[in-house]
Amino acid sequence: MVTEVRAVEPAKRDAHAIEPHHRPKLMAALAIATLAALTVGLLRLPRENVTLPDIARYALEIALPQWKTTEPVNEIVYGTRGFDTFGETFLLLAAVVSVLTLARPREPRREYVGEATAGAAEQARIDPHDDRLSSAEAAARRAEQAEESETGEFIPADRSRLGTPGPERSPEMTVVVRIAARSAAPVLAVVAVYLVAWGYSPGGGFPGGAALAGVVVLLYAALGYRAVRGAVRPAVLEPVELGGAAAIIVIVLLGLLLKGSVTANWVPLAQPETIRSGGVLQLFSVSELIEVSTGITIAIFALLGMRHEWTPDENQTEKGRS
Repeated sequence: MVTEVRAVEPAKRDAHAIEPHHRPKLMAALAIATLAALTVGLLRLPRENVTLPDIARYALEIALPQWKTTEPVNEIVYGTRGFDTFGETFLLLAAVVSVLTLARPREPRREYVGEATAGAAEQARIDPHDDRLSSAEAAARRAEQAEESETGEFIPADRSRLGTPGPERSPEMTVVVRIAARSAAPVLAVVAVYLVAWGYSPGGGFPGGAALAGVVVLLYAALGYRAVRGAVRPAVLEPVELGGAAAIIVIVLLGLLLKGSVTANWVPLAQPETIRSGGVLQLFSVSELIEVSTGITIAIFALLGMRHEWTPDENQTEKGRS
């Protein structure tokens, strides 16, 4: 064991010696150029006396008379340029499918009789679990085995004494963090829904969906996976996401069939500054909330649950080169 450690140290030093050096002058030049571009853009922003662009003037002219909404930004996103939003939504859906494809578990294969015994013998020979392991490494392996097992014993954060040696095995954070997360989560969820429900205020399905996904991630980070696993299972989220995407398609097609234009309004308009003001804009925005929130959540937890590497191990790469 000592011989192996001595042999690894020179290799680490050699690998560190051939690493490329940082280029501080180049980084400083790029940072200055970026700052200059941002400064010029800030100074050239239109002021209050500048003529509005055509798209902004058009949105102001039709937002209230035709859509009964006092928020022209939502009219542009889900009305005048609704087809762009439609494309962006399905780009997000394609990204989620790509993440699921890369994060999927490896395909099962048929085993031959005695393969488990042979694999265990080979594992014991390559990576022995015996007394030669240090106490810290042995404790770390026991903790990993307990966390990977369905029946593994988890120690709540409140029951683990401060300064306890050994690896951290608690699936949740301290009581202060958990109380803060429980207090903030309802507020953030209400804000996310508010961004979508009130069509006469800036917002919409994209920021609202991202905020809802952030609430789920916050609860996962503070309370552990067991607190959110019932809501983030693919069997629950995937049908909901597909339902949101299907609703968007139906809204777009009905506008084309009934009014002759994609994303045209075909819903009776309500009074301005009410939840139902904006007609189809609100339906589009709510469907966006469903699709974006579930899609982002699926992608995040697919990456968190990925237990394999798609790249070859360093040892296998070195063996192939030799």
